Amino acid sequence: MTHLLLIPAHGPLPPELSLEALLYWAWPPVITITVALIGLLWALATRKVAREHPGNPYPRRRTISLVAAFAFLLLALQSGIERYDTTLFSMHMVQHLILLFPVPILLLQAGPVTLLLRVASPQWRARILAVLQSRAVGVISHPLVGWTLLVAVMWGTHLSVMFETALEDEFVHNVEHALYLGTALLFWAPIFSVDPIRHRLRGGSALAYLITQMPQNSFLGVAIMFSSTPLYPHYVTLQRTWGPTPLEDQQLAGALMWLVGDALFLAAIFVVLAALASSEDRPQSRYDEAQTAAAIAEIRRREVLLAERKRSEE
Repeated sequence: MTHLLLIPAHGPLPPELSLEALLYWAWPPVITITVALIGLLWALATRKVAREHPGNPYPRRRTISLVAAFAFLLLALQSGIERYDTTLFSMHMVQHLILLFPVPILLLQAGPVTLLLRVASPQWRARILAVLQSRAVGVISHPLVGWTLLVAVMWGTHLSVMFETALEDEFVHNVEHALYLGTALLFWAPIFSVDPIRHRLRGGSALAYLITQMPQNSFLGVAIMFSSTPLYPHYVTLQRTWGPTPLEDQQLAGALMWLVGDALFLAAIFVVLAALASSEDRPQSRYDEAQTAAAIAEIRRREVLLAERKRSEE
């Protein structure tokens, strides 16, 4: 028999975890509607590019990356995972791992800025490029900033009152999700972004970037896993009549962060190694500014070709 106990700011305790319970979809479906609207705009933009540049449409694989990113985002924030994130710490950890790894990497592989540049008018394209090349964006997107912010956010949220507050306050919970996704985008951009960015890491610098970040995830996961007492009173006061005890659930959450998180970091490292092995034997700078300049030059070249085509059609 299911017992419904009121949880501050999160309604009644959900039923015992089951396949049927996981098929739940969150209401209101704010993320679902937002994803649908962005998907519609994306489809219109790619059609415009295909119409104006029939010989050079937007790559289909990038659209597939966007669809996959949105699928993971919906899984994390609208599915049964969301239903149990304030009831089971382990489910909360699954949610965070999805927001930290597949969602940002797939979004960066979709190249949203590049698509925006290709559909923008010449005036707006110049403004966007000016912003991308600005000093402020250069500082914010610097790899050291992304690396440091990810460490600060992960340790700062899990070992401060913010995590407990997020479990009790829905707004703070949403802010926490935005922090994870935002800092993950900054962290992964130097390696996985296909957009014209100022700082790009390749080869040895990319490996060092990932290998030095991985222990931060490991140590935090181990600290959570081997804590002798529950870290967050919220999970204790729920008084669940099913599932693992709060301490067992916390140990599982720490193990997920440590083992699954490290496995995902290793996967990213193998991707970098594979790219390094298949690349040409040529000197690599730490920040591949030449690639960024080439991408911008290509966008401007296409702009000139489009203008000439429109003149010929008049």
